[in-house]
Amino acid sequence: MRSWTLRRRLVALVVGLVVVVAGAMGAVSTLALRGSMVGRLDDDLRASSGRAVGAEDLGGPDALPGGADGGRFPVGPPPGLDVRGQRAGTVSLTVRDGAVSSGRIDDAGGVARLDDEQVDVLAAVEPGAAPVTRALPGLGRYRVLAATTAAGDLVVTGIATTEVDRTVRDYLVVETLVALVGVLVAGVAGRAVVRRELRPLERVATTATRVSKVPLATGEVRPVERVPAADTDPRTEVGQVGAALNRLLDHVETSLAARHASETQVRQFVADASHELRTPLASIRGYAELVRRLRAEVPDDVVRAMGRVEAESRRMTRLVEDMLLLARLDAGRELERTDVDLGMLAADAVPDARAAGPDHRWRLDLPPLADDGEDGAPAAVVTGDAPRLHQVLVNLLANARVHTPPGTTVVTSVRRDGDVVVLAVTDDGPGVAPALVPHLFQRFSRGDAARSPGSGSTGLGLAIADAVVRAHDGTIEVVSRPGATRFVVRLPAAAG
Repeated sequence: MRSWTLRRRLVALVVGLVVVVAGAMGAVSTLALRGSMVGRLDDDLRASSGRAVGAEDLGGPDALPGGADGGRFPVGPPPGLDVRGQRAGTVSLTVRDGAVSSGRIDDAGGVARLDDEQVDVLAAVEPGAAPVTRALPGLGRYRVLAATTAAGDLVVTGIATTEVDRTVRDYLVVETLVALVGVLVAGVAGRAVVRRELRPLERVATTATRVSKVPLATGEVRPVERVPAADTDPRTEVGQVGAALNRLLDHVETSLAARHASETQVRQFVADASHELRTPLASIRGYAELVRRLRAEVPDDVVRAMGRVEAESRRMTRLVEDMLLLARLDAGRELERTDVDLGMLAADAVPDARAAGPDHRWRLDLPPLADDGEDGAPAAVVTGDAPRLHQVLVNLLANARVHTPPGTTVVTSVRRDGDVVVLAVTDDGPGVAPALVPHLFQRFSRGDAARSPGSGSTGLGLAIADAVVRAHDGTIEVVSRPGATRFVVRLPAAAG
């Protein structure tokens, strides 16, 4: 039942309560009805017993003649059955001096003799003030009362409970039918009422579900849907939930706006700082190159030091350029949109990677293109910014070169898959640590410890690739295990 919905549990609770109440009322009313009818029957039984005892007292010793069977069944019925007022079905048994006389008034008004089993049951009743219930074989249940006459004779009188049993049984049938109808009506009505009362809660849940689908992680501030005012009445429990959800959404929206403003300031600062740093870095590099040209006029240790300065300034320049590019992508700068053949980009980028990493084995896997009247693969053309897409491929190849040991094979493949162009860079290096995979595309995330210690990357290459791919409405993902790491870029194919 714990897995049931709230609506189902409430309806089941209502129906269960109705069943319990109806059952309790039915049991109490049935017992009360039976008790009342048995009480009236006992009153009639006492009156009938009184008449039978009176008839015995008036009849005297001669009223009960002996019989040929030793007194077990004397001739003639008991005097108590001949008295006016005795109803049909009344049984009577008289024991005088060991002689037994018994009989029953049948439906026609005549008197029928009782058999031995019936006589034994009646004769076993002890004289007392309260009637008792006995089952007479072949006749059913009777209320019987035993009394003694003034002469000490035993007189047992009984009245059938058939009418009481039939009335109670009919009452139970009617009561059960009424209870079933009541339970059915309660279930239908309860379901309708519960559905109506829970409808505001459903609207609150629907609002929460729609809000949960808003991409809040992107940092973009969008108007967040609110629970309607009609469902925020603080006087009701559902209204309190709706109002609390609205307050939560207000807080979330305010927090998102504050975070967006802070990130905007940081991006602007990074962009401005990166832009301003390019000039002094260029000056530093220029002076370092000047010293290198004048190496004959300066000491060797100064030349070596300035060589280090030049190398670090170049590295710093690359870092600044990468940070400036990320800031521009975050700001939503428009990219150039032209038709770009990723196969051609790969054909240009792989030789450059081979020149930069001669210790690696570089392979280019391109399908044969379709030509006039010949079978082949369609061109892998996308609409985008060619320099930026080239940078994505260069960064992926550089990542494979820097973070894998010499001798690693790196395969670059381009395929057209329906409406998507798939670019993949696969290497057979040591793989990426599983704990690092979810963070590879985060900024300043480094894989040195897992792939190639001491490579010294800035940690922005994959972040730039991810930002550029997302700016082109594409996706980038990585699957890695020891001996196989695969970066896959999917971009929408150009129309036509």
